[in-house]
Amino acid sequence: MKKICFLAFFLLPLFAVSAQVVDINNVDVMDGPKVLIETSMGPIVVQLYDKTPVHRDNFLKLAEQGVYNGLLFHRVIENFMIQAGDPKSRDAKADMALGNGSLGYTIPAEIIPELFHRRGALCAARQGDDVNPRRESSASQFYIVQGQVFQVDELKKIGEKYHKKYTREQMKVYATEGGAPHLDGDYTVFGQVVEGMEVVDKIAASKCDRNDRPLENVVILGVHIL
Repeated sequence: MKKICFLAFFLLPLFAVSAQVVDINNVDVMDGPKVLIETSMGPIVVQLYDKTPVHRDNFLKLAEQGVYNGLLFHRVIENFMIQAGDPKSRDAKADMALGNGSLGYTIPAEIIPELFHRRGALCAARQGDDVNPRRESSASQFYIVQGQVFQVDELKKIGEKYHKKYTREQMKVYATEGGAPHLDGDYTVFGQVVEGMEVVDKIAASKCDRNDRPLENVVILGVHIL
């Protein structure tokens, strides 16, 4: 099985990432259940979107079943994202390459334009378009966007390079909060961090090996529905 990942991380000058947390009172899609992701570096609270019900229900099911307990954040790229959920990462040896684990099923894509890759977005990882043209999501692997801030002219260049169009709201968010705009429209966004972005930043700053796996394991201790 091919490694579950993303489009290649593009190389652009890195800018300081805002510490701002999304004000959920100003985001009309924040209407789903909240979930606590306990990690060895601290707690992260995410709110799932009711607009992506298949991903929402699958994540809740896996949380209730304890599937995530003991799994690692196995792929970490600072100023981009942190990824977890590979079933093979539990008790994985230090030199073991991770990212190709599966629960044996996929989730149909629920790609909704207004749910984009802003800082703190909770998204589903998947295999590439060459083997997965329907962009179906991994059943268990997810990533949280740390991202970076982009100026308007940079967003225009990204849009041209990746054939994407950004709304005024998206451009405003990417220019203030930051995110990963090149992934918009290609992966399902199904939630948003509402507490604990400082923990995401801490995990993202981990020293990693050549496969972007943290040298010191970052473990999911448990996932609890609030």
